[in-house]
Amino acid sequence: LENIPTGTIIHNIEMQIGRGAQMARAAGAFATIAGQDGAYVIIRMPSGEMRKIHKACYATVGQVGNREHNLISVGKAGRSRWKGRRPHNRGVVMNPVDHPHGGGEGKTSGGRHPVTPWGKPTKGYKTRKKRKASDRLIVQRRVNKRIKR
Repeated sequence: LENIPTGTIIHNIEMQIGRGAQMARAAGAFATIAGQDGAYVIIRMPSGEMRKIHKACYATVGQVGNREHNLISVGKAGRSRWKGRRPHNRGVVMNPVDHPHGGGEGKTSGGRHPVTPWGKPTKGYKTRKKRKASDRLIVQRRVNKRIKR
């Protein structure tokens, strides 16, 4: 990263030296080098987050190809199965032994706040570990792009 000039679009970014690429790998994704700071390079991630990454880490110059990947229609359930994707069933259509939202007489609404099949809160529940070691490398958190209603 230390040899790539500021403002360059990059992808396939290593987070730790020798670990291999972990960031900006999806179709059409890219990050931008925003500047240098001592032993670190500051990078604007696709999410908008500003993050420090060690300047000895590797990255690929340019943007990931195949930008129209999300426009491909799978067409039928079977093609999803070929890719290893299993059917997605709602908790409210299950029995109580299978899911916390299951059971009830007729069409019921679940009767509790949305949870996973294992009872953990879903929809807005933060899953990132508090005091994670890499928190010190985040210069600016991502801006939440959700539309306010």
